[in-house]
Amino acid sequence: MDKEVYGVHILLTNDDGIYAPGLAALERALQSLGTVTVVAPLAEQSGVGHAITYLTPLMCREVYDGDRRRGWAVEGSPADCVKLAVARLCPERPDLVVSGINSGQNAGINVLYSGTVAAAIEGAFFGITSIAVSLEYDEQARYDEAAAVAAGLIRQILDQKDPDPQLYNLNIPTAALEAPAEVCVAPMCVVPWGEQYETRRDPRGRLYYWATGKQPTPPEDKDTDLSLLREGKITITPLAFDMTRRDKLAAMRSWQLTTDDPQATIASERGA
Repeated sequence: MDKEVYGVHILLTNDDGIYAPGLAALERALQSLGTVTVVAPLAEQSGVGHAITYLTPLMCREVYDGDRRRGWAVEGSPADCVKLAVARLCPERPDLVVSGINSGQNAGINVLYSGTVAAAIEGAFFGITSIAVSLEYDEQARYDEAAAVAAGLIRQILDQKDPDPQLYNLNIPTAALEAPAEVCVAPMCVVPWGEQYETRRDPRGRLYYWATGKQPTPPEDKDTDLSLLREGKITITPLAFDMTRRDKLAAMRSWQLTTDDPQATIASERGA
C-alpha cells in the first residue's frame, strides 16, 4: 500500500467488549492511520471462536463516552460484530479490519479458540485485510504502549504487503515494551498443549471442574510463535482460513467411494 494513502477506513473490534481498555488504546493509536469505526461486543466474548448469532435477533446500540460517540455495542460475538458492521453499521466498506488489543496472547493452537482472531478471519472472509492484535496478560498491562507499537507495525505491514487482502496475527509480549524488540515472522505452533483442570465441589457437594489456564510448554515448538514470544520477541503470523488439505486431494480422488456399500447393506439387513 502506498504510504500516501493513510486515509484508510478502519473497522475496530475485539472480544473483550466495547469497554475494554485495550480497545480504547488501539482506537486512539489507529487514528494516525485514518478514520476508525468501533463495533465491538457489549460483553466479553473471550474463547467463543467463530460463533455467530442466527437463531435469535442480533441486538446493538450506540455507546457514548460523555458527549463523544464511541461506536456500536453488539449483543453477540466478535464475528457477529464484523458481519453486521460490514453489512449495515459502517458508513462505508472498511479498508482494514483490526481486532484487539486482546488481554492475553493468542498464539499456538489458542488461535483456533480466539474470538479476537475470529473477528479478523471474518474480515478476511469479506476480502478485507485484517489483523488480530494481542498483548501478553499482565494485571498492569500497558495498553497505550502496546497500541503505539501495534499501530506502527500495522503501518509497516500496509506499506509492504502485496495488493491482495491478507490476514495476520500479531502478538506482543510484555518484555517487548521495555526496549525496542525484534519482530519475527513465525508460524503458529500446532503442538497440542493439553489442559489442566481443578476439581472442586459446589455447596451441595456436586463435582465441577475449572480450567486453570496453566498449560504446559509444548515439547516441540522451536522457532514458532510460542517459543519466540517466550524470548520476548514480537510475532506476526500470516494466516489462512482455507483448511483444505490440498496435498491429500489427488490421492483421495483415486479412492473407490460409493453409496452402494455391500457391507453396509448386509449390516442393515441384519438390523445392525
